[in-house]
Amino acid sequence: MSWLGEAFDTRKPIIGMIHLPPLPGTPLFHRGEDLTRHVAACRRDLEALQKGGIDAVMFCNENDRPYTLHADPAVVAAMGRIVGEVLDDIRVPFGIDVLWDPEAAIALAKATGALFVREVFTGAYDSDMGLWAPRAGEALRYRQAIDAEGVRLLFNINAEFATPLSPRAAAETASSVAFSSIPDGLCVSGQMTGEEVSLAALAEVREAVPDLPIFANTGIRVDNVVERLQYADGAIVGTSLKVDGVTWNPVDPARVSALMEEVHAIR
Repeated sequence: MSWLGEAFDTRKPIIGMIHLPPLPGTPLFHRGEDLTRHVAACRRDLEALQKGGIDAVMFCNENDRPYTLHADPAVVAAMGRIVGEVLDDIRVPFGIDVLWDPEAAIALAKATGALFVREVFTGAYDSDMGLWAPRAGEALRYRQAIDAEGVRLLFNINAEFATPLSPRAAAETASSVAFSSIPDGLCVSGQMTGEEVSLAALAEVREAVPDLPIFANTGIRVDNVVERLQYADGAIVGTSLKVDGVTWNPVDPARVSALMEEVHAIR
């Protein structure tokens, strides 16, 4: 667990999501606008998370629905512009998530100085986006090719919005991925954004890979975070920190503070 302590300077780090508004080239983007609103929304959520005491943040194009398996260059460029605009305001470690494109996320992390990325790197799935078969070997070779070995890779081992073509138990998947694909950490998720991650799945993965950092990746709330952190080494939190608990709303600093108070009690 050494890199977690060095990177986040705390036990059980909590990573808060900054969900960007729809970006250029995606169906929900407001045609004719520049990125001024996006930068303002990003800065607002960043400040709310930091004011609430969050340990780290992650920038994500969550509202670029319907999702695709390869990011448009316009999306990557826009994310680079937005994150670049707020870099001076970031006071905690940060990461990048470009749905659902590992190489794009790694490139953007390298360009912005992000500490980590979260992506689906392994497996084969029947998904809402079509047949999905990421290749961890190519992603890690790309990381090396662009001199980004310092970017930590968090592997989401059960993809959201998707079902494995050949299902395996969580423990079996975790053990296999840990051996074959050199992850820096594993994320265990519910079926989709905001859905509670199974406590049993976390326990199984913890037992299977006792020496690899594990993050509870979805559905973390103030009433279940302590229970999930029995097995997870940290958590990634988005929806429950938003106003009224709605994914697309702004971050509510009071919700962040309440969650972090629960976490501080077990550190």
